[in-house]
Amino acid sequence: MVQQVTEGVNIMVESFYQPMQSNPLNSEYLFAYRITIENLTIYPVKLLSRHWHIVDSNGTHREVEGDGVVGQQPVITPGSSYQYTSASNMHSDIGKMYGSYLIENLFNKKKLTVKIPEFLLIVPAKMN
Repeated sequence: MVQQVTEGVNIMVESFYQPMQSNPLNSEYLFAYRITIENLTIYPVKLLSRHWHIVDSNGTHREVEGDGVVGQQPVITPGSSYQYTSASNMHSDIGKMYGSYLIENLFNKKKLTVKIPEFLLIVPAKMN
């Protein structure tokens, strides 16, 4: 697991290879990831949007942007957290992801960019 705190918001990421949804013979690899967003501030925050960088070891770099996460724009109160699971397909057995969330401080309406730390996506057999 990797984690990073930005502007009082802690982002924790765990990734998991999904062998049953992958097809290595066709260079198709699916990785799931679970993200926990923990509000360490004294004010509520709302997750507005996401911006991802997805990089395969074969040099392919994709960017994905959109509103919220998994169809939601959660409000996270002080001291609480929000967790979701999503997935990304890759065309190589090693890759990485990183990015940012745009989060709004609901107390003063200030918008904050919170970093999503870089995490690796590696087929377990490659780690031997």
